[in-house]
Amino acid sequence: MDVKTIYDFLRDAPEPAAGAEMILVLGSHDRRVPGYAAELYLSGSAPLLVCTGGLGRITQNIWTEPEAKIFGRICLDHGVPEKALLLECHASNTGENFTFTRSLLENRGIQPKSGLIVCKPYMNRRTLATGQKQWPEVRWSIGTPDIPFEEYFPGGPTGQEVSIMVGDLFRLETYAQRGYQVPVEIPNYVRRAGERLIKAGFDRQLVR
Repeated sequence: MDVKTIYDFLRDAPEPAAGAEMILVLGSHDRRVPGYAAELYLSGSAPLLVCTGGLGRITQNIWTEPEAKIFGRICLDHGVPEKALLLECHASNTGENFTFTRSLLENRGIQPKSGLIVCKPYMNRRTLATGQKQWPEVRWSIGTPDIPFEEYFPGGPTGQEVSIMVGDLFRLETYAQRGYQVPVEIPNYVRRAGERLIKAGFDRQLVR
């Protein structure tokens, strides 16, 4: 299945490094993400948890509150103490997740050297590549849960979700060319899967 091929490629990431100074939780429409981030905090993965996100291209159509506020409440509900939680409520894209969070922390005199990213599984590659470009002083790793395709989409992905994954796949090239992230090579078999899905009409999230 072409969409599973893309999902598996996009979620693949190196094993998280130990001893991060912060957990950076990227906002999205997936409410499972902050719950997992809270588990990482409570397990001692990092002493600080930052939720970042205003309203993005998906959530602006379904929510009225910033992603960070919604995610922050979920983290608190899971047991993260308020003193360990910071919210960045203005970022509207992945690059801003990093640059706005960097400004937020610098204003508080915090300059982390290592960070653990938590995001939707199929954002792993693009998020890591973006962090390495936009905030290179930090040693980034990914702590997203390793959820297989069939578990993440138990009833199968919607057409919108397929389009989002196709769009994110080709953003790996487009955004690297524009200087938003470090380059990520797309294997030919993954590229062909994406091209077949574009021909099938799943092109609504491509960068024009």
